Amino acid sequence: MISKEILAAVTQYTTSLTKDVKLIVQAGNHSKRQELMAFLSQFVSASEKLSVEERDIPSVLRSPISFQLEVDGEFTGIIFTGIPSGHEFNSFVLAVLQAGGTPFKLDESVKTIIRAVTESLHFEVFVSLSCHNCPDVVQLLNQFALLNGNISTEMIDGGLFPQLIADRDIQGVPSVYLNGELFANGKVDAPLLLEKLLQRSPELAKGNQGIKLPLQDVTVIGGGPSGVAAAIYAARKGLAVTLIADRIGGQVKDTVGIENLISVPKTTGTELTSALISHINDYAITLKEHVSVTEVMDDNAIKSIKLSSGELIESKTLIVATGARWRELGVPGEKENIGSGVAYCPHCDGPFFKGKDVAVIGGGNSGVEAALDLAGIVRSVKLFEFLPALKADKVLVDKAKARSNIEIFTHALTTKVEAESGKVSALHWQDRQSGEFHREALDGIFVQIGLVPNSQFIGNLVDKTPQGEIVINEKCQTSVQGIFACGDVTTVPYKQIVIAMGEGSKAALSAFEYLLTR
Repeated sequence: MISKEILAAVTQYTTSLTKDVKLIVQAGNHSKRQELMAFLSQFVSASEKLSVEERDIPSVLRSPISFQLEVDGEFTGIIFTGIPSGHEFNSFVLAVLQAGGTPFKLDESVKTIIRAVTESLHFEVFVSLSCHNCPDVVQLLNQFALLNGNISTEMIDGGLFPQLIADRDIQGVPSVYLNGELFANGKVDAPLLLEKLLQRSPELAKGNQGIKLPLQDVTVIGGGPSGVAAAIYAARKGLAVTLIADRIGGQVKDTVGIENLISVPKTTGTELTSALISHINDYAITLKEHVSVTEVMDDNAIKSIKLSSGELIESKTLIVATGARWRELGVPGEKENIGSGVAYCPHCDGPFFKGKDVAVIGGGNSGVEAALDLAGIVRSVKLFEFLPALKADKVLVDKAKARSNIEIFTHALTTKVEAESGKVSALHWQDRQSGEFHREALDGIFVQIGLVPNSQFIGNLVDKTPQGEIVINEKCQTSVQGIFACGDVTTVPYKQIVIAMGEGSKAALSAFEYLLTR
């Protein structure tokens, strides 16, 4: 089950273990039990510090395919239910390494918040092994459990528990429950989890109040290709640089295949993100990850940035590289049903609609690619495009037209998402040519209508277009001296990885030039 190459890599990683880690598997029978035991037995063969044991503790472990991590006989708070393969294999490996004594990088302000938790918190994270976003959530909550004995967390492979998925009306991943109640679902990330924890218990951030970082030359907000490029270019100039990011990689991390990054014929979002992180680590860049910016203030020579963690950063210059997020339809029923049939990531949530009828809204490359991906899983796909023709590349359109279970509608205006008993049941749309209204009975709706810039946090401090893009000139300068912007959050045309990297580099050089004149 684990290839020789991967097992060799695990063997090398586990040389850093300083503690014994035991995998305790719940006793009992399950159709996947033998496969799980073979997987774990192969994994623990990588190190003498690893072992696996069967034990009957149903009060903690829900199933014979559940196992928990123990270190020196103590429960770490980490549970996996299912076989952590696919994208969750990294979550499993990291949990073992970190439980076994390997240090993990988590911002000190985040650690302060988590260590302040005094009540018992048990998280359940329902995942799909094909979900690219799920490991971020699983790995973060695993770290929370290792930091604080009051916290425990369980990764649950939703594909193995259809009745549980049905009972909880889960139609999207990751879906996070806290102490048995829905905590967050749909597009979940680290800042959102922290924000919800702080909304629940504001006193957790008291330990960070009043903390001010040393004055920075350049502060970059955003960890995608443009933000990373800006931070690296600024650091290469010998400047004091801080990079604030909810996660490194940004949208890139959710991209399956990348074939247009010049000089790199083919890569994936995961691989490119790893390369970005490696490159950041080559420089003296202060990284504030898993936090978000709540306010930006300009006092001419100094820019002040407030963080969700309660900290304050003062900087001589600011580079905004916050990218963009999926654009929403803005119709009744959409927001109310995110995670309950309305989704934005076909790779993450597609498996939950196996054998069902779904719609894809959007006829560009993303929309047609989504329809093609889903066509191999679901019973039928109805593809809706507002314009008279699909905007996607001809090769993709031809493939879609060749699929018997993809039906294409153009001139289609989506008007409403209908739901029954907490689940999407239909899509309402109008034919823009005839004016007729239609209702399509559906189980899920995947929205792929482009992106909207992540500029809301900066308010009206800088000039923006009606669409929210930050207005910049050829040097990435905004309407405010000392504030620069780059990448998909700006008015620069053509939102591409290679362009974002160039714009980020340009913004850093412009900031350096600006500092020389002060």
